[in-house]
Amino acid sequence: MKVFVIGIGLIGGSMVLDIKTLHPEAKIYGIDNNENHLREAIALGVVDAGATFEDLKHADFVIVSVPVDVALTVLPKVLDVIGENTIVFEVGSTKTPICEAVANHPKRRNFIATHPIAGTEFSGPSAAIKGLFQGKTNIICEVEKTTFKLQEKALQLFTAMGMRIRYMDPKSHDKHIAYVSHLSHISAFMLGKTVINKEKDEQDIFDMAGSGFESTVRLAKSSPAMWTPIFKQNRKQVVKTLDEYISNLSKFKELLEKEDYDAIYNEMQSVNKIKEILNGINIKK
Repeated sequence: MKVFVIGIGLIGGSMVLDIKTLHPEAKIYGIDNNENHLREAIALGVVDAGATFEDLKHADFVIVSVPVDVALTVLPKVLDVIGENTIVFEVGSTKTPICEAVANHPKRRNFIATHPIAGTEFSGPSAAIKGLFQGKTNIICEVEKTTFKLQEKALQLFTAMGMRIRYMDPKSHDKHIAYVSHLSHISAFMLGKTVINKEKDEQDIFDMAGSGFESTVRLAKSSPAMWTPIFKQNRKQVVKTLDEYISNLSKFKELLEKEDYDAIYNEMQSVNKIKEILNGINIKK
């Protein structure tokens, strides 16, 4: 088995580590425009060797795990050179622009649009970890456009990694992910900014920051190089979620100004049901 990963970071790197565990005989090749990343990935044993796009004609699997803006140009180039039996999947956090970019490609049938909902705030080859996808959901879009035998090939791999499969159209994916992922990252970035700006005047503020702050702002450590293109591609949906979020923040502020603590209590209590939702999700996993 020959597997190529383009963009050797958290998701792509973790995928090939799992493939190595599942298929010890597999040969893993890396392609990355950052030579330091490629050398690091080889040194860490994430990939076995470097490769070029020309080598993709020999691939069984190609994982495209580059920032979503780069994927728009990389993915068609990959499809241009692969063989008839190669399956290509892209793993980014937006799906509509990606699917549109290859909609009319002659080898569209060799591509499967995926979004494994897993990760950490870290990036680069050293962020790759085994077992990252165990119990996680993998959203697959437009599966009917992938030839059946290659669908099976990809789905068998995802299932072996421990992922649950959900099918969704690209626009629905981008709408829903704006709420549960993109908005979360914006909230973390802006909370971090608020505290950093205040810290300039009050040096002791971080001495008082506990685990609650740390867990809430954790996502602010995520890579701007990855997240700026995501916000750009999903701008319309993200703006809608921000409008709703800002409205809720403004209402909460008004309740505080009015000293309406009963209403504040009721607001928080109504949101406590998120525990039931998350518990249900964990049970399903």
